[in-house]
Amino acid sequence: MAGPDPELAAKLQPDVPHAARIWNYWMGGKDNFQSDRAAGDAVAEVYPEIVLMAQQSRVFLVRAVRHLAAEAGIRQFLDIGTGLPTMQNTHAVAQGVAPDSRIVYVDNDPMVLVHARALLASTTSEGVTTYVPADYHDPEKILAEAAQTLDFDQPIAVMYMGVMGYEPDLDVVRSIVGRTMDAVPSGSHLVLWDGTNTSPAVVSGADRLAQSGGVPYILRSPQELESCFDGLVMVEPGLVPIPLWRPEEPDAVGIDAYGAVARKP
Repeated sequence: MAGPDPELAAKLQPDVPHAARIWNYWMGGKDNFQSDRAAGDAVAEVYPEIVLMAQQSRVFLVRAVRHLAAEAGIRQFLDIGTGLPTMQNTHAVAQGVAPDSRIVYVDNDPMVLVHARALLASTTSEGVTTYVPADYHDPEKILAEAAQTLDFDQPIAVMYMGVMGYEPDLDVVRSIVGRTMDAVPSGSHLVLWDGTNTSPAVVSGADRLAQSGGVPYILRSPQELESCFDGLVMVEPGLVPIPLWRPEEPDAVGIDAYGAVARKP
């Protein structure tokens, strides 16, 4: 992969902990700096389960995307706030089931954009994988750019995977999700998960993250997350801790992160 261009490289700020790089560290990735590892370790000291949450978030993504591609017949995916690539990314899972799947990744992080080249090169010959540099607070821009790749007359899976905690106002979150889902046709799906305030330890972990210089992450109740799915029809088993969404392991246990897949009628 070619090196980053100077403008992007100047934005990386290796001495400032960054959410996408901290998450990459927890997932066992290599695309992080010492500041990210220090912040990640500080959180793990008070909430060791954060590493499990990071790992389980990818398991949830794989199961959800596989369900949508294999069982729901979805061939278009709009992954908003995708973060740094690690393993089993959305396009790899979807195109592994249906090689003609079309995937649009969206992120405003310069380090993610540096890595976009590698993802774009790994798509199937039948499918399409592309990136839109944008902030999820601007869904109209995202939708306009995505329309160059996706057919908005056909169902689209819209994905917000653990990113809405960076927006402190729940009404803003609901507005972003609602405006995006309003633009996609019947038969489209929403996939969303986020960390929840369901234990004192995870709340302490979020506090430690902010104290370590990371971007504050707002933990919400499962009921608050459920309100983001208003007007949609939940796919079984509904909104549950992400390890319990269609688990393949008989001994799966819940964690402080809830997610769901829902269909637009």
